[in-house]
Amino acid sequence: MKNVRIWFKKIGTARFISHLDLNRCMLRAIHKAKIPLWYTQGFNPHAFITFALPLSLGIAGERESMDIRLEDTELTREELISRLNAALPDDIPVFDATEPVMKPGEIAYASFIMELETENICAEEAVSRIKGMLEQENIIVPKHTKSGIVDLDIKPFLRKTEIAPKTGLIEIQTVLPAGSNMNVNPLLICDAIKTYLKLDFYADIKRTNLYNADFQIFV
Repeated sequence: MKNVRIWFKKIGTARFISHLDLNRCMLRAIHKAKIPLWYTQGFNPHAFITFALPLSLGIAGERESMDIRLEDTELTREELISRLNAALPDDIPVFDATEPVMKPGEIAYASFIMELETENICAEEAVSRIKGMLEQENIIVPKHTKSGIVDLDIKPFLRKTEIAPKTGLIEIQTVLPAGSNMNVNPLLICDAIKTYLKLDFYADIKRTNLYNADFQIFV
């Protein structure tokens, strides 16, 4: 047996499928590709498959990963990638397969690129107004938690946030807390812009990377 970390993208229309549906899609693809997946022993065996950090619905992922355990240690990296891509939809392409190094529990941050397309206002003016909002002492938005809705001040989490106009769009690059200890959804930034600035826009958001507490890239 050997553990393998599968690296893939979740783009296009795939960003609108839930994590549960993604899990089902991957299991079907593994079965269709005849990947020798290891199953637990006992009365109710199940496949060993786990994802590093699920994405929120509607957010694309440029560097997502799932861990699997293989029974066949002779299956090559190239063959594994080829078989999976032949069984997966085009919007969930596999681009690498490596040996896991970090544990998913070490994930502490995630980087995002957000592109906002505004209505009735030019990108330059919108950028100026958003930058002004970020200079406020507090930026309070409602956040859904397991215990209900709470008011969260996201200002302390926006230190690594850059905003600039880009070919008629507003591009926001940000690094936010992510993982089991604290998770700040980039959609909260969108909520703040709508609440404080009353701007209407379409948001295209993608997660580009994951990091540990020392800002080392998750591998």
